[in-house]
Amino acid sequence: MQTIHSNIIKATRKWRRKQIAWRRHFHQHPELSFAEHKTTAYLRRAVSSMGLKILPLKMKTGLLAEVRGKRPGRTIALRSDIDALPVTERTGLSFGSKVDGCMHACGHDVHMASLLGAAAVLSEMRDDLPGTVRFIFQPAEEMPPGGAAPMIENGALDSVSMIFGLHVDPTVATGKIGLRDGVTMAAVNDFDLIVHGRGGHGARPHETVDAVVVAAEIVQALQTIASRKIDPIAPVAITIGRIEGGVARNVITDRVTLNGTARALSEQAARELPKLVKRIAQSIGRAHGAKVEVNITHGYPVFKNHPVANKILSGSFTALFGSGKLVTTPPVLGGEDFARYLQLVPGAMFRLGCRNPKIGADKPWHSPHFIVDEEALTFGTALLCAAVIDSLTSDRK
Repeated sequence: MQTIHSNIIKATRKWRRKQIAWRRHFHQHPELSFAEHKTTAYLRRAVSSMGLKILPLKMKTGLLAEVRGKRPGRTIALRSDIDALPVTERTGLSFGSKVDGCMHACGHDVHMASLLGAAAVLSEMRDDLPGTVRFIFQPAEEMPPGGAAPMIENGALDSVSMIFGLHVDPTVATGKIGLRDGVTMAAVNDFDLIVHGRGGHGARPHETVDAVVVAAEIVQALQTIASRKIDPIAPVAITIGRIEGGVARNVITDRVTLNGTARALSEQAARELPKLVKRIAQSIGRAHGAKVEVNITHGYPVFKNHPVANKILSGSFTALFGSGKLVTTPPVLGGEDFARYLQLVPGAMFRLGCRNPKIGADKPWHSPHFIVDEEALTFGTALLCAAVIDSLTSDRK
């Protein structure tokens, strides 16, 4: 087994320069959720050149491909997201985004390059591969309800016995990975609230129903959900990220829109939050004589890593790079639609360390200054390959 892991490291390092080129291409040409047309075409060309089988997909973006070993066995899936964010890049990188207002500020460019690298290495090992590896290049992770569900509907998990994914983490040093059993990330329910009041002159507020005042009260009241409506030992977050309304300083507007998100680490709290948001917002509206329209987008479920899959990842990484390089990462209220795959098959996502303050790779996800240490590519790719082989060659279920 040690020989296999040594061979994986050698093969991965051979692809390092190509992976950096892939990653920088993706970084320069980001595309938003469900609009990843050029990205999909590029991925298709890359996997075709490796001799992978491309599976049919009734979606405009995204890609499914397979490497089938010469020996029969189980099917293991590897997944990468492919979309970018509506962020204007300010990194100053020579290969910065060429698309105004769009940036790979969450590392999906690294995820794609890592998965392509794994495809290249595993395709070269197909003669000794006891099973099948399916590569899932998924659109729209950043836009709930996300691209995982339609990928699953298109057969992404058919016959799959286990799935692995990765996500870069700027809080974990390059050369290490983060793992956590069980609940790792939050359920996500996004919501839009539209306050319908009655407009009028700013000097005659008594003749109006001020939508701004109603909206302001709603924003404040929603924060009592975390402090007074949910068990205080169950972490939740309610955030209003955008408010739009009004046309002039002396005009009382009749309409204000609020866009928000509700996050929870427990399934019970995740079920309660949308109902509480609706009840509080509409009750405040009625108290002021306004109507509040509530639209809930039921996004991602609670994210739970399977302990067996995590054990494979930790064992594979230690075999590859030695002991003392595993970090137990804390649960976070961020969301990931990889959780949808984990509802159907056992699997896990590891946090790929990409932190290197010397090059500025220490900024948070979604920051316009977000940078990753490209040395992480070797560690992520090697682990994906080793986890597949260790899964296929072990008796663990």
